[in-house]
Order: sequence, then C-alpha cells, then structure tokens
Amino acid sequence: MTTQQDPEVPEGVDLERPNVARVYDWFLGGSANWAIDREFGAQVLKQFPEVKTFARVGRDFLGRGVGYLARQGITQFLDIGSGVPTVGNVHQIASAINPGARVVYVDIEPVAVAHSQLLLEREGLLGRHAVLQGDVRDPADIWKRALETGVLDPRQPIGLVLVGLLYFLGPDEPVHEMVERYIDFLPSGSYFLASHLTEDGVTRKEGDNREDVQELYKKTSAPFHLRSRAEFAAFFDGLELVEPGIDWMATWHLDEADSRASDRFADDPTFTGGLGGLGRKP
Repeated sequence: MTTQQDPEVPEGVDLERPNVARVYDWFLGGSANWAIDREFGAQVLKQFPEVKTFARVGRDFLGRGVGYLARQGITQFLDIGSGVPTVGNVHQIASAINPGARVVYVDIEPVAVAHSQLLLEREGLLGRHAVLQGDVRDPADIWKRALETGVLDPRQPIGLVLVGLLYFLGPDEPVHEMVERYIDFLPSGSYFLASHLTEDGVTRKEGDNREDVQELYKKTSAPFHLRSRAEFAAFFDGLELVEPGIDWMATWHLDEADSRASDRFADDPTFTGGLGGLGRKP
C-alpha cells in the first residue's frame, strides 16, 4: 500500500469509491488523488501493466491535437472533461504557440475544478482562462455558462476538446445527439478533437486482461464503454476530417511532436486500443 500523503479534501469530493479523473492523475504521476484512487490504480496496474503508458499516450494525443489547432490559428478552446491539471494542459500548449490563447475548462469532478482554478491562480491566468464545474450531458448549460465567462467569442472559431471522455458515457445515453448539439453551437471554422477506446482491430498479447480492467472500472465513479470505429467516426458526421482521418492515437500526427510514450507503440499502435480524430466545421 502506498504511503503517499493525501491532499486536503475539497468540499463535495466523494471518497466512497475511486474517481476516474483522480485515478488518471495517479497514472500520470500526479498528486491530486487519495488512497482509494491509488489502491484502485494499483489493481488496474496489476491486471494491465501498460496502463500508465496508455494514459501518457492519451495525454500526448491531446497535446498534438491542441498544438495542431493552435498552428491553424485557433486561439480559443472549450475543453470538456479536462480532468486534473498535469503536465501539458491545453492553455499551456496553445499559449506556447499563440500567446493570446484562451481556454474554458469544464469538469464534473470537484477536485479537477479546484486544482484547475489553483493552477490558473498561481500562474496569474484566472480571468484570461476559466474553469467550470458541469456535466457534459447538458450541452445547453455548459455552452451558456462558458460564454458567460467572457473568455470565448462565439463569433470566432473554437476548438472543442472531448479527449478521454466519451467512453465514460454509456451505450444507453444519447451520446451522438449530445455531441451534435455541441457542434451545432460552434461557429463555422471551429474544430472538434476527440478520442475513444475500441476493440476494433486491436492486437492482443499474452496476459492482456482488458476485460478484467473494464470490470474493475464498474466500481468507480464512471465505468467505461467501448465503441466501434464506425460508432466513433459517426461523432464527426458533417465535419471535414483532418488527415489522416480516424486514426490510432499513438500515431496520429506523431511526426509533429515529441511523444515518447506514443513512440513505444509506433510499430503496433493498435495495441493501445485508442482512436483519435479531428474534424473541422465548414
């Protein structure tokens, strides 16, 4: 059992069961997690030793996607399901390319919101960027409150980021309709960056216990659900897919940035089971 000291518990934090945002933070080496999250993460690691590297692959994909958008001139972002801040946050990546970039972060987890606010305050950036607590399932509410921050200009293109989020929404939920609502809100010239987990075309290796990991996640705040490549591609209906289209996260625009975790899977990106895509709204 880890001896890592627990941080102070913000108001509203549920410590009765592991939280996926805090477990992900632990996978990435962060400190915004509690004993219940670390113990769960250790169980996952035992079943699937590559999980920490997989988490890094997802983070790398986010960075390359945001970097690509910033180079296309996108200066404002709506990052939903942003999670606990760690190395390579959206505002840091975008601002390194466009110093005037602006971001609204949204997450349902109080720890993620509290740490995001603390990070922006520490950097003197709260105001230029904003943080909201909200549920992705309510597009109208999130869009309304995101605009009320004054950070986003609805007349200019926006980068909508839903990376590492959609697979926590179940098959019985109207997820495609939800994404369509968000895209409808976006002005012309905006982009949609997303990722998903799949079984389609995935290489399996000896000792690959992914099913056991999925069972473990049923004990958390948000079990995950796999979708087919076709189901993921449907999120981009009506958008102009950026080359190479729907691709494995580990190799999507891999040549454009240093992505050491992704490099490990360059010869067999299917093993990661993670798909990514970027679409532009005409």
